[in-house]
Amino acid sequence: MNYQTYQPSEDLTSLIKCYWTLEVPAEYSSEKQRIVPDGCMELIFILGDDIKRYTSENEFIIQPRAIVVGQITEPFIIQPFGYVHCFATRFYPYGVANFIKTPLKNLENKETPIAELFGQSTANELEQKIIHATDTQQRIEIIETFLFDKLNEKSTIDSIVKSTVNTLIATSGSSPIKAILKEDLSKRRQLERKFLKQIGMSPKQLGKVVRLQTALKLLLNQKTGTFTEIAYESEYYDQNHFIKDFKEFTGITPKEFLGKEQMILSSLFYTND
Repeated sequence: MNYQTYQPSEDLTSLIKCYWTLEVPAEYSSEKQRIVPDGCMELIFILGDDIKRYTSENEFIIQPRAIVVGQITEPFIIQPFGYVHCFATRFYPYGVANFIKTPLKNLENKETPIAELFGQSTANELEQKIIHATDTQQRIEIIETFLFDKLNEKSTIDSIVKSTVNTLIATSGSSPIKAILKEDLSKRRQLERKFLKQIGMSPKQLGKVVRLQTALKLLLNQKTGTFTEIAYESEYYDQNHFIKDFKEFTGITPKEFLGKEQMILSSLFYTND
């Protein structure tokens, strides 16, 4: 498996976390994979063989070749078949809203073809450029030119949304929303509405995802021993609280996570992210 990340140009560093590529030989790609949410939406181009996403235990769809994956708030299971080759843009939580006009709550827990977001003609042109690019650097240049063009069509993110996201990230998701807003309930209702439109999930959900990622990194990097210690380090109430949140988003327990080939991609993405 070959997973690489690349930094965006300076003008996009506040909106884009990274670009990434993934290549997996066919012999390694047949297992179902559970994707752990990280609060970041992604624009993904599938350049290799098909990838399934399971909509139930036995039912699936074939993911389109150029998609935006929305916020994930429930188990999200994919299954690559054959050779895997992807090129993607990973946005910060408030990044995507600067480029598309669709309320992001509408994109939750699914992949949306870019044609639905940017129009068929624009999407086809972009996809063909990405497919025929000679290397990753050229793909990055193509996508940045496209995003700069779209950025000019959209107003910037609300400051209250951005500051709340930054606080949640800085505190690893442990700051209560009421503390961030200093008990102002009218601001809280306003923030909830803006979050659903511009982030794609509620502030509370994003806080849970950020905290889950903190625990996941400890789990993968083995910096802490027991689940109780991981729960403490990640500021959960206790081990049961940690396990409950983990299962809510992944469908399995942390113990099952460590022993499953279904978590290889998540392990790859987040061990050193």
